[in-house]
Amino acid sequence: MPDDLAGDWFPSADAPKDPLAAARQAMRPPPPKRFYGEAGVAERDGAFLLVLDGRPAHTPARTPIAVETQALGEALAAEWQAQADAIDPATMPITRIVNSTLDGVAQNRGGVADDLVRYAGSDLVCYRAGEPERLVEAQAAAWDPVLAFARDRLGARMVLSQGVMHVTQPEHAIAAVRSAVEQVASPFALAALHVMTTLTGSLLIPLALAAGELSPDVAWDAAHVDERFQESLWGEDEEAMERRRRRKEDFLAAATVYRLA
Repeated sequence: MPDDLAGDWFPSADAPKDPLAAARQAMRPPPPKRFYGEAGVAERDGAFLLVLDGRPAHTPARTPIAVETQALGEALAAEWQAQADAIDPATMPITRIVNSTLDGVAQNRGGVADDLVRYAGSDLVCYRAGEPERLVEAQAAAWDPVLAFARDRLGARMVLSQGVMHVTQPEHAIAAVRSAVEQVASPFALAALHVMTTLTGSLLIPLALAAGELSPDVAWDAAHVDERFQESLWGEDEEAMERRRRRKEDFLAAATVYRLA
């Protein structure tokens, strides 16, 4: 079936990430031609399936691409409909998150939650500069509201450190953060939270975003205070800026998945 081609271009969640695998991926042929005319959503048994020319699409593990809400299904279909003559997975971050959820996260929710909680043990917003004053102020402006959210909404009172010296967070704080993660009911939302966390190095920032305390753009900027400060001193590096732009697109897509899931 033509939609089997998706498995060649959307690696499963447990795909190998070693250097040889990366080299093989780099040697792949160009992406396949678009093999369908119309992408849409079909409701079946309470789920919303991605359909290509009326046929259900599948993940690399041959799981039907079905989500829990029509809004998320429509966002998926929009990515597929927007493809031109060739299918470019780089422009389909929502599809990648959904595939990872169906082929990996949904079967390992406990492991994903454990991984997220580990980030809270060394969360970005807990490690502060001692100088210069302008950076100290910028970190405080961006991160203090996140810590206030964690304290007031989650019951997690985090301990701060200056520099890179590791600080062990109180058990009660970690337990409160774990409780917040375990309350994320949708596996798609959990996968999206994991994507946002790995892209920022912070769990508390995405949790604040998920709770409506931060907008996606403000959350992204909060995670990059240090980089923006360095750029104000030394100027912008075009390659670094392009990498960050692509990562922000993935972050915003994850925020969308969380909201729509």
